[in-house]
Amino acid sequence: MGSPLDDAVLIEEGKESGDSTVVTVNCPDKAGLGCDLCGIILEFGLFITRGDFSTDGKWCYIVLWVVPRPSSFRVDWESLKNRLLSTCPHFLPFYFDQQTNGSSAPPLYMLKVFCLDRKGLLHDVTKVLCGLELTIQRVKVMTTPDGKVLDLFFITDGMDLLHTEKRRDETCKHLSVDLGKYCISCELLLAGPEYDSQQGFSSLSQAVYEELFSCEPSNKEACSKAIGLDMTQVKKATITVDNFMSPAHTLLQIQCTDQKGLIYDILRTTKDFNIQIAYGRITPSVRGYRTIDLFIQKTDGKKIIDHDNQVALCSRLKEEMLHPLRVAIANRGPDTELLVANPVELSGKGRPRVFYDVTFALKMLGICVFSAEIGRLSTSDREWEVYRFLLDETREFPLASFRARREIVDRVRRALMGW
Repeated sequence: MGSPLDDAVLIEEGKESGDSTVVTVNCPDKAGLGCDLCGIILEFGLFITRGDFSTDGKWCYIVLWVVPRPSSFRVDWESLKNRLLSTCPHFLPFYFDQQTNGSSAPPLYMLKVFCLDRKGLLHDVTKVLCGLELTIQRVKVMTTPDGKVLDLFFITDGMDLLHTEKRRDETCKHLSVDLGKYCISCELLLAGPEYDSQQGFSSLSQAVYEELFSCEPSNKEACSKAIGLDMTQVKKATITVDNFMSPAHTLLQIQCTDQKGLIYDILRTTKDFNIQIAYGRITPSVRGYRTIDLFIQKTDGKKIIDHDNQVALCSRLKEEMLHPLRVAIANRGPDTELLVANPVELSGKGRPRVFYDVTFALKMLGICVFSAEIGRLSTSDREWEVYRFLLDETREFPLASFRARREIVDRVRRALMGW
């Protein structure tokens, strides 16, 4: 007799190339489950074309139609199923074991990659790690004067197998094969307690801080200019709050421009606001435009009647739809620095694959990274992951040029948003 978990996650691959794969999750409910599932799907480089959510507060049924993004690597559907299962509240008696085992943070490992430098190297290493389901928590990239580079990646394992010698050897072998003659050495070991805190992250200047974080949703024009957002995108975000459609739920009708991670960003916001989605429908994108209907309640089972609560929720949702990630370029002494800010959930997780997307955009532009670092920074109302890249000047992109800087910000933003 099989485990009751066997049917908790079902994946039905499309029969022909280009067809959507249908992911069905049928399991006990928990707060923020939809966000967690969509975060894993985003981590695997998949795009949600449409979806349905329903729950009675105890049991949920979720159906998502997904397709791989063109720039993604091959999807391991069995691995995706296992990752989705790992976040589902499990059936008794499995449930209590999972609650106990999943309560602690995953161990942090340090990967040392010493290489000959070349264009696109940082992204190529990142691509291998993402393909192996290794999540980059922090990174330190250091280039030496003799044309070599030492990359320190602090990673966690989605498969929770890095404690085994086989998994560590497999990781180093993949990197050696992919990097070829450029790879000098590769070492992977458990990070010591001295690496548990965010170390070596230099503070931002006041001007850069304000450019990244001072944008208010009400000041659309100034904000769009600061983050390189087209005003035509700003106008395409509306939220309607309806308390008459349902006797027990508040209906949120959301219409906005489609983009990578949109569903995750919306569900992350409702999760952080401690709001339960009783029913939701995600319609297919029409000419780059998406409609989402969510029937929601507070945790006490009541509608969202208070006007201030409605305004706060809608304001944050619009902010996430218009500019969930902040991109800026600035001077750091004599050097040029690219900065990307990624909002962090209250649970401590940031949006997946941001480092992958940024390094991909820089590789496509032919721009080398002299050094890179990831750190955490708190503003008045939330925490952010901040990615910082010191860029090397090239003939194609003289970094003092306003046009070149503008193109870098635009290409990075487009990679992040999937445009």
